[in-house]
Amino acid sequence: MRNLLNFLLKYNNLIVFIILQGVAISLLTKANNYHNSRVEKGIMGLTKSMEATLGRVRSYTNLSKLNANLAKENTTLRNRLENLSGMPEDQVFFSVYDSTYNQKYIYTGAEIIRNSVNKQRNFFTLNKGKKAGLEPDMAVVADDGVAGVVVGCSNNFSVAISLLNIDFRLSARIKPSGYFGSLSWDGKSYRHAVLSEIPQHVAVSVGDTVETTGYSAIFPEGCMIGIINDVRKGGSDFYKIEVELKTDFKKLHYVDVVGNIMKTEQKELERKFQ
Repeated sequence: MRNLLNFLLKYNNLIVFIILQGVAISLLTKANNYHNSRVEKGIMGLTKSMEATLGRVRSYTNLSKLNANLAKENTTLRNRLENLSGMPEDQVFFSVYDSTYNQKYIYTGAEIIRNSVNKQRNFFTLNKGKKAGLEPDMAVVADDGVAGVVVGCSNNFSVAISLLNIDFRLSARIKPSGYFGSLSWDGKSYRHAVLSEIPQHVAVSVGDTVETTGYSAIFPEGCMIGIINDVRKGGSDFYKIEVELKTDFKKLHYVDVVGNIMKTEQKELERKFQ
């Protein structure tokens, strides 16, 4: 109560002025139709402006739910391919058979709940684990762009090594020429990686698409990695190629986890000759 009295005493002149102004405006609008209409239009304009602002705020708060729904739809559409095998609706994974490359993949959507881009060795955490069918050596893609590989799982969570990790290596090829090399991150820009082992006699142009080869049995063949941003000739017989990544890791949120169910068979056969 004392604080209220102090406030009234301190601002009594301003309060009296505001009250008198309100009374004056009220008398003016009641006595004059023109002023009355102007005040009403002003109030209506202010009300519309406030409603528009509240509408934008409501739309913003619904973005998270909208993005989640879009991610689920994206996973569903990915699996509605020509050779999609039928399975129960409540099954977590969807199976896709690719007759061109004779590989079979399983897809499921997941959400990233922890991520880093500013370290030399970056990882991210997914909100799904063994209970959802995830296991190590499953590929992680975002909007058909390479994101990483699952390296560990608990019952409800998984950790994936990010492409933005200096220990990460990926077999990649230049789409127009078909020549492949090794793609890695140099620990600098989160938007770029380096493609090496491409010989200098190969025609390479800025803007060429770089994609996965499928040789690792982890990523399906043809997943986009990015586009060539810069090409330089080094002291060796190979180019130094900078690739602008398709995946923006600072915006990474919803992803698809991809598993190759023929991977074990392929690896076992390959070990016999290595």
